Amino acid sequence: MAVASRFDGVTMAPPDPILGVSEAFKADNSDLKLNLGVGAYRTEELQPYVLKVVQKAESQMLKRGENKEYLPIEGLAAFNKATAELLFGTGNPVIQEKRVATVQGLSGTGSLRLAAAFIERYFPGAKVLISAPTWGNHKNIFNDARVPWSEYRYYDPKTVGLDFEGMISDLKAAPEGSFILLHGCAHNPTGIDPTPDQWAKIADVILEKNHFPFFDVAYQGFASGSLDEDASSVRLFAARGMELMVAQSYSKNLGLYAERIGAINVVCSSPDAAARVRSQLKRIARPMYSNPPMHGAKIVANIVGDPTLFNQWKDEMQMMAGRIKSVRQKLYDSLSAKDKSGKDWSFVLHQIGMFSFTGLNKAQSDNMTDKWHVYMTKDGRISLAGLSSAKCEYLADAIIDSFHNVK
Repeated sequence: MAVASRFDGVTMAPPDPILGVSEAFKADNSDLKLNLGVGAYRTEELQPYVLKVVQKAESQMLKRGENKEYLPIEGLAAFNKATAELLFGTGNPVIQEKRVATVQGLSGTGSLRLAAAFIERYFPGAKVLISAPTWGNHKNIFNDARVPWSEYRYYDPKTVGLDFEGMISDLKAAPEGSFILLHGCAHNPTGIDPTPDQWAKIADVILEKNHFPFFDVAYQGFASGSLDEDASSVRLFAARGMELMVAQSYSKNLGLYAERIGAINVVCSSPDAAARVRSQLKRIARPMYSNPPMHGAKIVANIVGDPTLFNQWKDEMQMMAGRIKSVRQKLYDSLSAKDKSGKDWSFVLHQIGMFSFTGLNKAQSDNMTDKWHVYMTKDGRISLAGLSSAKCEYLADAIIDSFHNVK
């Protein structure tokens, strides 16, 4: 006989839409199967990759025999210095003038969550505007922090490109002083980024409306292969004299997925404001998780602080970004060669980063999985990091079949 539980009122939560894809993939016995759901880099053999520079930094750390004492609440000082300098550039006035409050967070997700709690506490009732579509976890983070959000237009299904006019119009229509969540580079899930001119216009509107820019930078150096190029949007806004927030993650660019290494940076108008903001971010972190993990933070600090390791990292980032660019090109070539309908697939080349928005709807994405054993999120996003050049033609066949034969 079943005994009543105090938890009888707790319902089963739905599976996570992204992590659920990997579980379904594991259960499939087909030799043809492809996992294009998860946002993690894979080698040409579709195996996880640990960067050589990370292995080198770790072996040096082992030789030094470092202890496992707690870090301060705000994290490792050397990491915080390195991560802010990577983001803004060493000589940036915001760094020289000590106007950046940097606190190490639990990768990108934890850094965003810390910022969301800060917004809820110090800007009660302020709304966050999120791109439509966006990374699935953004909405969860603001919901859990009880921060109201709405969407601005971003993706244009007709062009499989940026709805720039819609975006600008929605930013102009938002209540003054809204937080505008922007993807610094390699927009997830679409892979569609504004051009430098468009970024400048976005900055104009945000200034004009007295909005607060809030960047999520998950792919610095991993999108284009250049740390500076991928930070140019953030640096443009900082150069315009704006106060802004930036969440960072080292999951992709250093492959430190499981180490949970990231940071929240708040650029303030004065060093005094930055000191007060840092103190309150620490106050929020203390009852949440007390202090962040050390191992990954030391890896980042040691690599950035050593010119030889730093150059090796830049080479490996270019290698990873280059592999993704090459499978993107090969997928486009295969689609163009195989599809006789005259459809223009060039949007695949215009996108950047590890993701591509295929323009496939839910029924078409289901066909990709059910018929072709290609696992992907139901919004039509594929991760090119999970694709090898050997599988590009097979994937092109699957996309063409799903696009033309499933409505």
